[in-house]
Amino acid sequence: MEHLTLLVKPASSLCDLRCRYCFYEDVSDSRQVKNMGRMTEETARRLLTASVQAVGAQGSMQITFQGGEPTLAGLEFYRSFLALEGQICPSSLRITHSIQTNGMTLDREWADFLGEHGFLVGLSLDGAREFHDTLRVDPRGKGTWDRAVRALALLDGAGVETNLLCVVTNQLSRSPQKVYQSLKKLGNHPLQFIPCLDPLDAPRGGMPYSLPPARYGKFLCGLFDAWYRDLEAGRYVSIRLFDDYLRILAGMPPSTCAAAGACGSYLVVEGDGSLYPCDFFVLDDWNLGSIYTVSVEEALNGEKSRQFLLQGQLRPQACGSCPYQAICRGGCRRDWTALGPEGGNYYCPAFRTFFDYALPRLRRAAQVLLHQ
Repeated sequence: MEHLTLLVKPASSLCDLRCRYCFYEDVSDSRQVKNMGRMTEETARRLLTASVQAVGAQGSMQITFQGGEPTLAGLEFYRSFLALEGQICPSSLRITHSIQTNGMTLDREWADFLGEHGFLVGLSLDGAREFHDTLRVDPRGKGTWDRAVRALALLDGAGVETNLLCVVTNQLSRSPQKVYQSLKKLGNHPLQFIPCLDPLDAPRGGMPYSLPPARYGKFLCGLFDAWYRDLEAGRYVSIRLFDDYLRILAGMPPSTCAAAGACGSYLVVEGDGSLYPCDFFVLDDWNLGSIYTVSVEEALNGEKSRQFLLQGQLRPQACGSCPYQAICRGGCRRDWTALGPEGGNYYCPAFRTFFDYALPRLRRAAQVLLHQ
């Protein structure tokens, strides 16, 4: 293979926050072993050795560290991991690194390290203080907005490329333009807006933070209005979902599997070296083996992985007659109300509302950006 994407969880499900909507807390509660421990140097060594064997000296790797909270593995883990890369990986192998963090442990030493080694950092910030501090709380129940904003200032000061990830909840969805302006005030950073997930085994819409499809549709329309005003004024703000739609309209591949129309082929690596096909399905039923017992190729090409990817290609039945199928492509599999062709995307009404409202302007924006 020419390229390998790894999503590594070096601290497993450990986290220093108690976010009330945390999807990985729910995922880890749904498997036999909740926390698989911090990744050891030997597990990291085996992972890198197996990865080099898979991609070869002329290939490339994208390594993203996530959690839980991945910084709880400790800064020395990352120093050791990069040192192992230097020992194991040929200099011709192209490797990029990113990390998704809540920012609570970041200090100047962390920021300098991330900047020195060219990490792309995703920092979780839920739009504005009132929304963030309601749901993103520490073990004492205290809001964490100020600490996350301080972490962003450290990252900016160290020249770290940082994007901001905002989870869209029912409460937050009512203030799209306020959230957009609040995040813009924090500096020039790409933005990601992710609809919150309900627990795996619970009916959709039953939690206090649950995002109803109608509210998500209105949120996307309000967010688009604010974004488009900036675009018309010559200011392009990167919003990942809108970026993907623009790429599709311009004839280019999108950056996410949710927008691509099929599950992506990558490996999630838990703290003990266990392998899985998707961050939303790090569950016992989808365990692909361990880096100690199977090769990267065997994990990616095995029967269970093939089954997972095949299921991800089966669009909901409603997609077949949808006028927006070519740009929406069915969305994320986790949002299907049932797996396979009989299911439907929970947020289908939201996307229809959005495309009814915004598609003509999206098309104009795609043409403008293509000519530029």
